[in-house]
Amino acid sequence: MQYTTLGSSPLKVSRICLGTMTWGVQNNQEDAFAQMDYALERGVNFWDTAEMYGIPPTPESYGTTETIIGHWFKQSQKRDKVILATKFSPLPWARGETIPQTNKKTITQAVEESLKRLQTDYIDLYQLHWSTNRSNYHFINWWHYDADNHRDKNINDIKNQHIEILEIFQDLMTAGKICHIGISNESAWGIAQYAHLAKDFGYPKIASIQNEFSLLRRRDQYDVAETCVLENIGYLSWSPLAMGVISGKYLDQQRPAKTRFAPEIMKDQWQRFSPRVGLNTDNATRAYIDIAKKYHLDVCQMAIAFTLQKSWQTSSIIGATNLQQLKNNIDAVHVLLSEDCLNDIEQIYQQYPVPF
Repeated sequence: MQYTTLGSSPLKVSRICLGTMTWGVQNNQEDAFAQMDYALERGVNFWDTAEMYGIPPTPESYGTTETIIGHWFKQSQKRDKVILATKFSPLPWARGETIPQTNKKTITQAVEESLKRLQTDYIDLYQLHWSTNRSNYHFINWWHYDADNHRDKNINDIKNQHIEILEIFQDLMTAGKICHIGISNESAWGIAQYAHLAKDFGYPKIASIQNEFSLLRRRDQYDVAETCVLENIGYLSWSPLAMGVISGKYLDQQRPAKTRFAPEIMKDQWQRFSPRVGLNTDNATRAYIDIAKKYHLDVCQMAIAFTLQKSWQTSSIIGATNLQQLKNNIDAVHVLLSEDCLNDIEQIYQQYPVPF
């Protein structure tokens, strides 16, 4: 395994991060235990979860992934071997609210509940899952995002919420409940605000940003990447396989049983993810599969290796529904893409820059 430092923190994390959001919906506890055992055996010391997992989030699945990890910690007695990241997820129904609330009360409550489910005294990296004080272009908002919607916002109100969040995080760090902080699904402007406000007011610096990045979704390689480099913030890629699309299993509108997009898994939430499956993604995926075949590569390993060869990336978060997938994905850390392969990838990117 390869390791690197997470931003300005002292944490030495594996370049492959174990994603966990399938546990509790697509995977049961026995499956999850096998994945954790294997990942740790392979040197994967960095694990990512969230209070809202398993996915898709429902009142029934909420918190199940953290609970499973907590059971493993108790049984294995290996909590000290893992750098654990989890997230505050501002789902209003999770705390009996009508609108998302990101404040001292909700964050403190979320941390306490996560610690209880995880059966641990501390969280190595605590992250905001997404911002609640303004609209964003993440998840399914890409095509309908309009920055002008911010015009009616008071910038001081936005900054004051950021300051409040940093202050809460500082209190939780002083109490020893969280060790380092990060954000997720943020823009270059949002990342810079957290970095500059922490510096100006003496609050803890964010160690990382976790955003979506893959062969099929590459917008962060510009402004966000520049911000991370100049502010010394670690970049964590979520969904380097584009939620499994790059594997080819969803070509021609297929939704195989037991996969993430399977009807029995998605149920009434398919509308959120359906833009990822269609003619544009099919064409791009087939082109990337052809490149992988040309260079005798597994396309999933090629996709993960592509993220890791971006010098500004710290770790790539992989998930799996079975142990064989996990083994294959972890092996991607040893794949080095040639210049010819990377050039071919860039040609396809120019043809399909935003396939979904």
